[in-house]
Amino acid sequence: MSILPPNFTLLQVTPELETGGAEQTTIDVAHAVVNAGGTALVAARGGRMVARLEADGGRLAQMPLQSKNPLTMLGNAARLIDLIRREKVSLVHARSRAPAFSALWAAHATKTPFIATYHGVYNARSALKRWYNAVMTKGDLVIANSEFTRQHVISEHHMPPEKVVAIPRGVDLTRFEPGLVSGARVDRLRASWGVSTGERRLKILLAGRLTRWKGQRLMIDALAKLKTLGDENYLLLLVGDDQGRDAYRAELEAAIAAAGLQDAVKLLGHCEDMPAAYLIADLALAPSLTPEAFGRTAVEPQIMGRAVIAADHGAARETVVRDQTGWLVAPGDVDAWAEALEVACKVGPGRRATMGAAGRLRAIKLYSVDAMCEATLKVYARVLEMRA
Repeated sequence: MSILPPNFTLLQVTPELETGGAEQTTIDVAHAVVNAGGTALVAARGGRMVARLEADGGRLAQMPLQSKNPLTMLGNAARLIDLIRREKVSLVHARSRAPAFSALWAAHATKTPFIATYHGVYNARSALKRWYNAVMTKGDLVIANSEFTRQHVISEHHMPPEKVVAIPRGVDLTRFEPGLVSGARVDRLRASWGVSTGERRLKILLAGRLTRWKGQRLMIDALAKLKTLGDENYLLLLVGDDQGRDAYRAELEAAIAAAGLQDAVKLLGHCEDMPAAYLIADLALAPSLTPEAFGRTAVEPQIMGRAVIAADHGAARETVVRDQTGWLVAPGDVDAWAEALEVACKVGPGRRATMGAAGRLRAIKLYSVDAMCEATLKVYARVLEMRA
């Protein structure tokens, strides 16, 4: 029996559906609402994930919600008001700050319940920025995507603890299942990447959009240090879009060339088949320079049976168990990361496989998309009951 009321209609509001953890969570929750008998709408600019939303039974309401222009935001609020009334929306769920302003105004104008998910630990170096971030706390309830994020929200915004609920992001276990990934899929991706089946170097994969804080430059510098020590046992696979960050991509290419690592580092762009990608890799990396609010790229490889090296801060301390499912390393420390790579290489494939198996068992239990969606739908039901 569904925990949602009859004729429930959810409106999620996000800048775009291009790529990323927040976007994937939007798709997952929309799918869960449809399966529970409700209607799932997503207001966004659009993006490559729209096809998946629609295949799952959701619908896109296309608006320029990525804009931070005040006039555009007011226009978005008017468009959302019309959508809420026309579709008889039951609840509005915002997933990013700029569109949250439009969504909050529309929810207030239509007296519709409003919640927001804090997907990141946003910087607040001024009172204005703190006010801007606080829009995510102005609804009936706040969802935090990890306990780390929940504690940040409570502390930063002086929120009552009972108004902030931690729901870790979920991973689709029907998609991230090693037994369902055919050898042909792995071979196709391996060929497109130019990674030989006979590659003997340790294949280390860093998944994430090309942006400095994700740590791609840090890992290039760590490999450069190892090379100066005569250790060239690594092949670094950098998977992710530059999303228009041409200068940063050029910086990475220059660093690779300067260190003579052209044969040791591959800039591979966006990947549609991440389950196969993790099976190509021997080890996954999550070297973010600033704390991850959740960090899907530390969890997905564990579900695929791969050990992880992650930066020792943020939610990685929740998702990676030190020396059991992976290693935790001082953030931003080139020497520490070079040493961690050496350790991971020297323990051998047997030890890495044992750690990967332990990580898979734990991650399946704690981070399934079904558990996340069930908890989220319970929050929706709770908010509607509070309003009633």
